[in-house]
Amino acid sequence: MDGFDLIIFDCDGVLVDSEIIAADVESTLLTQAGYPISIEEMGERFAGMTWQNILLQVEREASIPISASLLDKSEKLLDMRLEKEVQAIAGVEAALARLDLKRCICSNSSSARLDMMLGKVGLGRFFAPNIFSAKDLGADRVKPKPDIFLHGAKQMGVPTSRAVVVEDSVHGVHAARAAGMRVIGFTGASHTYPAHADKLTEAGAETVISRMIDLPGVVAALAEWEGAL
Repeated sequence: MDGFDLIIFDCDGVLVDSEIIAADVESTLLTQAGYPISIEEMGERFAGMTWQNILLQVEREASIPISASLLDKSEKLLDMRLEKEVQAIAGVEAALARLDLKRCICSNSSSARLDMMLGKVGLGRFFAPNIFSAKDLGADRVKPKPDIFLHGAKQMGVPTSRAVVVEDSVHGVHAARAAGMRVIGFTGASHTYPAHADKLTEAGAETVISRMIDLPGVVAALAEWEGAL
């Protein structure tokens, strides 16, 4: 694969099927706070965003004062649910075994949550110690800002132009493109929705897959085709 030296994975909704659990917890809390929203709407509108930024957007849209306690309440409930329920995305372990590239994770989730989820599903061994959280850089440096992808590439010693990113969210695709990286969209997690692939493409993903088993072949094909950023 002459075109890439590094493959960067988002975690939630790409490696682990966690976004649907987050959408369930967060839709319930927002509805109780006076902002009715379904699990499906949460996935479509807010996947890839931090809970803090979701709350800020809801406040701006609906002029509903959101209690600061919601921030901690969601994090605690979500951690409890994830520890019990989160599963790996189907086929991801086999795909990782076939990818002969440097690899790392660049996620908006906290380091503690990443360690917990990856440990539970047995994927940490494929990435450790190259697991990077945008929250460790600062609360104002999460996706859709490109900072975590730039940080990951720097830590891995690879130019951004030699990196390909696997992302499931529009915000993540925007971040990766802003970092000067090529992007493969992924729609194989439980929070996917009918327009998901189209939105990822519109955001800048060069291609979109719904099965992890297809990832190695797609990476190889993109490596042969030098798409324009």
